Amino acid sequence: MSKEKPSIPKGTRDFGPAVVVKRNYIFGVIKRTFEKFGYLPLETPAMEQLSVLTGKYGDEGDQLIFKILNSGDFLSKTTANDIEQGSKHLTRKISEKALRYDLTVPFARFVVMNRNEISFPFKRYQIQPVWRADRPQRGRYREFYQCDADVVGTNSLLCEAEIVQMIDEVLSTLGMTDFTIKINHRGILAGIAEAIGEKGREGDICVAIDKLDKIRAEGVRKELLERGIAEGAVDRLEPLYELKGSNQEILDQLQTLLGSTEEGQRGLKDLQEVWEYLEDLGSDALVTQNPSGQPRLQLDVTLARGLSYYTGCIFEVKVNNANMGSISGGGRYDNLTGMFGMPGVSGVGFSFGVDRIYDVLEELQLFPASSEVGTKVLIVQFDKASERYALPLLQKLRNAGIASELYPEAAKLKKQMSYADQKKIPFVLLVGSEEMASGKLKLRDMQTGEQDELYIDDIIAQLKSEAK
Repeated sequence: MSKEKPSIPKGTRDFGPAVVVKRNYIFGVIKRTFEKFGYLPLETPAMEQLSVLTGKYGDEGDQLIFKILNSGDFLSKTTANDIEQGSKHLTRKISEKALRYDLTVPFARFVVMNRNEISFPFKRYQIQPVWRADRPQRGRYREFYQCDADVVGTNSLLCEAEIVQMIDEVLSTLGMTDFTIKINHRGILAGIAEAIGEKGREGDICVAIDKLDKIRAEGVRKELLERGIAEGAVDRLEPLYELKGSNQEILDQLQTLLGSTEEGQRGLKDLQEVWEYLEDLGSDALVTQNPSGQPRLQLDVTLARGLSYYTGCIFEVKVNNANMGSISGGGRYDNLTGMFGMPGVSGVGFSFGVDRIYDVLEELQLFPASSEVGTKVLIVQFDKASERYALPLLQKLRNAGIASELYPEAAKLKKQMSYADQKKIPFVLLVGSEEMASGKLKLRDMQTGEQDELYIDDIIAQLKSEAK
């Protein structure tokens, strides 16, 4: 019998220890920030009822849901007629469950099922893998983590202001200094379209305007006309290209451009309120400047994510000094739970792209040395006597909270030192006959090669002080 070559499904990945430690560092920063702002952790099953997921992502999304075959003889209740009716009909017969496609729909399902037990407003964060039967390519996987935070059951714009703060705090804590939190409002987009006489065409308008930096005003004009926007409307849109100044100055200019459009005025009022909250909170995002001299939070009237889903403020985050698309985004929605028969529950949420954040930290070399280290010190032994002498030392190090290992066998020094190198263990403790006789142990810094002879209590004190 031939041996099968081991493999994993396309679009999935193994994460070795070095990568997992770095990913956990990112997750840790995010979790601590979410919890500081009152968000509680939530986990939902990897699989959901197929009926819960279908019809929530559109026809294209439904095709990307990983269905799970019913256990046992999944064809036992089907007939030739079922097969003749096609795959959609047959799927309902042979598959009752599916892997979750995102975290939003399971969250909505959880809220509806537990509405009598949870307190509103309900703040939750969720960091779990999702699965999509997409075509694998660079940066697109069939299994990947999402990291969502939402608050539902309130219309307060304090929530939007706190989202800005959380994004700013997470990225700053991770060491990023050149990023932009873009903010806009669905009402402003609708107001722009209405003000130029093209009500309902904000999607086409924003897609074209978003290319202003690349194709200039002439290119935008040409694309708008090709999309069927009237020439007079295109002319009335041109003052938008000239919006300059601070966020407040842009808001003031929009007051004139949007005139009395109801949706436009709603958007301006909401954004003004978000700014006032951030000012009262003393938000760093308003005052901390990027190398370009612009504040981290910037009003961008061309930002138009999720037009069919979001109803209020919308967010997107871009790292300016890295070759990467947006690393975070989200917005306000009015009817998250309506899909499950509980209408009218407003909420706002956003998501971090953890895989993209990881790539940015690698590109900019921002992972701290501590995020790459598991074991802090390796005890090297040479024989049975040194092993027995080292065991109490090992326990003492661990009791002091220092991640420690004893090499499990009396191997040659070169082999044990190579093991420490490969695992990036920063310190090695040598226990030989001389050390056992004197009680002073050799502590070697694997990075500098420097070596000190110290008693175990002094070694613990030194290692603990370096960890601070």
